[in-house]
Amino acid sequence: MRFSLNQWTTRTWRLPDLAIGCAAEGVTGVGLWREPVADHGLARTGKLMRDHGLAVTSLCRGGFFQERDALADNRRAIEEAAALGAPVLCLVAGGLPDGSRDLDGARSRVAELIAELAPYAGEHGVRLAIEPLHPMYCSDRCVVSTLRQALDIAAPHPPSQVGVVVDTYHLWWDPDVWEGIARAGVTGRLALFQVADWVTPLPEGVLTGRGMLGDGRIDLRRFRAAVDAAGYTGPIEVEIFNEELWAMPGPSALELTLSRFAQHVL
Repeated sequence: MRFSLNQWTTRTWRLPDLAIGCAAEGVTGVGLWREPVADHGLARTGKLMRDHGLAVTSLCRGGFFQERDALADNRRAIEEAAALGAPVLCLVAGGLPDGSRDLDGARSRVAELIAELAPYAGEHGVRLAIEPLHPMYCSDRCVVSTLRQALDIAAPHPPSQVGVVVDTYHLWWDPDVWEGIARAGVTGRLALFQVADWVTPLPEGVLTGRGMLGDGRIDLRRFRAAVDAAGYTGPIEVEIFNEELWAMPGPSALELTLSRFAQHVL
């Protein structure tokens, strides 16, 4: 099964219940987030996943490189990913520092800190995965907006240490995305593939405006075919931030997600 449930898709589902529910549906992979893992306990979470036959497909998230303790926090994130057996640590670059308009400088800092972190990640068997976010998040969350930018930052480092995330919600608008996916495949940089849909009009809360698979405007199957053609054979994480989905009981949300995944992604 290539389907992997990113934990934020069923955000209100407690970790023990999520593990039980995924195992009951034959789901074998989950993408975890650092905050709920910390609440449950790192070692306890790892044991919980193993006891239910679940592979941790990624850990979210590292990055936010403009923050003062960014280097130390990202090293901790790498260590946490290694402890969970997660092969990928997703990196969201962070936005502009308060009061700054220096976008080029912010991107340069992202590249500089990734260069410092890459060997450390390699020592721990963890791959840093740079995730470009939609340009509407550029000022406050992620100064890396395109797949080309992410690949350029990753390029100086071994592919085993630094790759990229292809997330349909963030990249569907980019006319160069297909060329970027092919480039990522040729250079061995495709670390993770995530799916969600884009609904119109966007809900008021932009951060929680991702659509259920099939409800929006993204040709999800075209993305899946493109990453497959680029040689990606890894998990496909469903990562949907949506208030209505979060209000559903966990088992119902998972059942709906699995059904839409089969209809619109595979």
